[in-house]
Amino acid sequence: MPVEGERRRGRGACSNSSGRFEPAARQSFDDGWDSMADLEPFRTEVRIEKARSIIATNDSPDIGFDQSINVYRGCEHGCIYCYARPTHCYLGLSAGLDFESVLIAKTNAAELLEQELGKRSYRVEMIALGTNTDPYQPIERRYELTRQILQLLDRTSHPVGIVTKSASILRDIDILASLARRDLVKVNLSVTTLDGRLARKMEPRASTPERRLEAIAKLNQAGIPTGVMVAPVLPAINDGEIEAILQRAHAAGAREAAYVLLRLPLEISALFQEWLGEEFPDRAGRVMKLLRSTRGGKDYVSNWRERQVGTGAYAELIGQRFRIATKRLGMNAQRFKLRTDLFMPPLGDATQFDLFKSA
Repeated sequence: MPVEGERRRGRGACSNSSGRFEPAARQSFDDGWDSMADLEPFRTEVRIEKARSIIATNDSPDIGFDQSINVYRGCEHGCIYCYARPTHCYLGLSAGLDFESVLIAKTNAAELLEQELGKRSYRVEMIALGTNTDPYQPIERRYELTRQILQLLDRTSHPVGIVTKSASILRDIDILASLARRDLVKVNLSVTTLDGRLARKMEPRASTPERRLEAIAKLNQAGIPTGVMVAPVLPAINDGEIEAILQRAHAAGAREAAYVLLRLPLEISALFQEWLGEEFPDRAGRVMKLLRSTRGGKDYVSNWRERQVGTGAYAELIGQRFRIATKRLGMNAQRFKLRTDLFMPPLGDATQFDLFKSA
């Protein structure tokens, strides 16, 4: 059941259904005494987590990184289509409004990373930030966990890749420029639309499209390799903007680009369709028909490589348009490679003790 509009103002999801692992489903309803009017709006709550590990690894052949760090669980940007939403269900929370209002900050992230980097068994590969939730969502201004991670990577000359929808990344341009001088960083700004009103509906608390494009330009001017992610592509909603987004991003200095077709795993399908019925009732049926045509008639297919771009005539058309546009602009002609040979392990207590023993 959708949550009343005023209670979720500035949020992406329309409801807050119980997670799939909960033994009982909970739902708010009016008991006839107008009691719903007494409920408070969804406010952002931050919970602190002392994580036990911080580097996540994967061996997926369609993902361009082997290890990643997410210093936050949940994301206040509220993107309705966010593929990370179902992860909140593992915490006993909802993939809906809870995901964007009940956030977890891993305050010991930098400490754990320093321990990992100091292990003799550690093998240097790019660490990706922003693979699940945005490292520059609004609460980063308070906790600065992403900045702490970048300071450590800068000190140890460790390569890092960043994906974000926030112009707040410019706060760390000093560290990023330092990393860039050693070919140790690249950044991708996700730009889903050039229409500010549409962006507000899809991703209500992310930076405006213009601010993201400005961020691309300023990062590029500082010598930081920056690309653009046209992700996700929503059929009959933002698919007509692919070429325009690439053109504006290229003009701002982006030289690499990628796209992802809308993905609706698990709870996201119901959340997205609920949002679609409220925001675009006139085309909801067409959106889902086109999307299902790329997933073999289903809402989602998890097969490697297929899950990112889909199959079928519509999916092939999107891919062809993207390739033609990037080729015309000269984007993706060369891929920027990060160095791994400059890494210097942090000198923690364990390392110093080992040196003392060997002496």
